[in-house]
Amino acid sequence: MSDPVPSIRTSDSERDRVAQLLQTHFAQGRLDHEEFTDRLGRVYKSRTADELATVTRDLPERDLADLHGASPLQEEPLIAPPISMRDPALMVPWILYAGVNVLCFVIWLILFLTTDYNYPWFLWVLGPWGIVMSVVTFGVLASQRSHPGGDHSP
Repeated sequence: MSDPVPSIRTSDSERDRVAQLLQTHFAQGRLDHEEFTDRLGRVYKSRTADELATVTRDLPERDLADLHGASPLQEEPLIAPPISMRDPALMVPWILYAGVNVLCFVIWLILFLTTDYNYPWFLWVLGPWGIVMSVVTFGVLASQRSHPGGDHSP
């Protein structure tokens, strides 16, 4: 008689795939929290494909939604929502820009009214920073228009 063939070693990507499968089953209610955490611990401790298979042995490989061809493990492409000037990613820097420049102008105005200092130094803050902010903003908006749906592939 020959010796049984040892099980094949498993990789990190296979463990991650099974962990994602467990997350799907947990989200669908097939596993409770305690059972999910127990199985997840066993997944990351497993060294062979047989040990990995025992963790999901009583779970279906295909979901009912999967019968239509969509696997729960297939990743949907992420589509970024369109960005506008009201988006916080653009609005917050502009509010910061406005606040700093109002502060600089008020300091300059106080100096102008109380002393004989009248050099408009606040323009050195307002101008260059405003140019950079404008270029970045128009670049982001133009990029969004040229790649509708957030798809940045050529």
